[in-house]
Amino acid sequence: MVFGFSFFKPCKSVLLVVFNFLHAIMNPLVIQIIQFFLSLSLLIVLHELGHFIPAKLFKTRVEKFYLFFDIKYSLFKKKIGETVYGIGWLPLGGYVKISGMIDESMDTEAMKEEPKPWEFRSKPAWQRLIIMLGGVTVNFILAVLIYIGLAFAYGDEYIANDSLRDGVWVTEKTIGDKIGIQTGDRIVAVDGEPVEAFGKLFLELINGNKFTIERDGKTIEKEIPVDFIATLLDDEEKAVFLRWRQPFVFSALQENSINANSGLKEGDEIVTINGNPVRFRDEVVTYLNNNKGGQFTTTVKGADGTQRELELKVNSEGALEIIVQALTQDEYENRGILRIETRTYSFVDAIPAGINRGVSTLTGYVKQLKKIFNPQTGAYKGVGGFAAIGKLFPDSWNWPAFWSTTALISIILAFMNILPIPALDGGHVMFLLYEMITGRKPSDKFLEYAQMVGFFVLIALLLFANGNDVYKWLFK
Repeated sequence: MVFGFSFFKPCKSVLLVVFNFLHAIMNPLVIQIIQFFLSLSLLIVLHELGHFIPAKLFKTRVEKFYLFFDIKYSLFKKKIGETVYGIGWLPLGGYVKISGMIDESMDTEAMKEEPKPWEFRSKPAWQRLIIMLGGVTVNFILAVLIYIGLAFAYGDEYIANDSLRDGVWVTEKTIGDKIGIQTGDRIVAVDGEPVEAFGKLFLELINGNKFTIERDGKTIEKEIPVDFIATLLDDEEKAVFLRWRQPFVFSALQENSINANSGLKEGDEIVTINGNPVRFRDEVVTYLNNNKGGQFTTTVKGADGTQRELELKVNSEGALEIIVQALTQDEYENRGILRIETRTYSFVDAIPAGINRGVSTLTGYVKQLKKIFNPQTGAYKGVGGFAAIGKLFPDSWNWPAFWSTTALISIILAFMNILPIPALDGGHVMFLLYEMITGRKPSDKFLEYAQMVGFFVLIALLLFANGNDVYKWLFK
């Protein structure tokens, strides 16, 4: 008996540790963090391989290949051949250190010596250009490959925007008034392009300059206010202000509800108010807001299809003190409110679909960046750092969402790295193009100073983006 108890006690401790570990990693925040680092590590390694492989093909020596930065310390390193492979402790990116090149390592001692045949600076300009473009090229190709895989494996499922025949529900009237959209409007196009999926409508409005609606049988074109993004960012909880219209279906009573004795049953749907027909929740909400503290006669349709009349009371805040039932998308489709489109792809069909999605994602990101650099839009307030990127991932394991987010970040990395800022790939490309066009190579001293300036610009951007995250966390 003593032996059995002694044996069980350490086993219980081990099981407790395992249980606590599993509980910890199932925490939504932890899951997001794990996905963030998994995605970031994959993208950094592949980006740097994009530089590493052409460098090796052109017989250029690569001294280091690092995931994350190793400022004064490495978590792991091993030299294989002429290259040290390692993992740094600072997860702000990664790098390959190519001999004879002024890069983020700022190792300029070797540049004082005569050029060696294996050095970057000794190679023809076209080879150096390919080496520098390798990283962003791999990032974009990777995103396209992921989109091809997603299209082939999962296809597309979306709510067809043209199926919302009764228009949209503007859940935040102040935002709707700002942009000029009313409940019941059908939004048919943004910047002249039809919007196929309702789920993409919000992003299209953010990126767009004008939109087209149908209202009361008329087609109206409206300009999107230049500061519309700033309006959304003022209260991010209300930013998603458009939904499809929904029936008013009763689920349960709130505690001490004024309608506790009304006779409402789960599944009852309000179909008339004081004899006037209603179809949607927004119509009921409008009536309640206009009749605070009153009461009305309603016809409800039960879950079994039968109808009966009830008397309902409205409190002083314009509420019935009940809980409205949430319907599934299939139930909305069965009621004829919307249509769910499902599209499957063969492997051959998935290729152009993936390419198109990659190009459209890149185009959309460029539009967003243009608005960020325009102070009038206020879009700069929405710029985020690592916390904002981490929130892009789902808080539970969802592989399609993980890969879709990874593809998006890969495109962002590709575009950001090709910007003509010294210290980024785009800065090196800019100087190489200058050399190829003019036949004159910038001096090593100039490149060194440019690298330093670019580094401080990047640090400033990094501080601004992550500072925005901290500000939102503290004050919003």
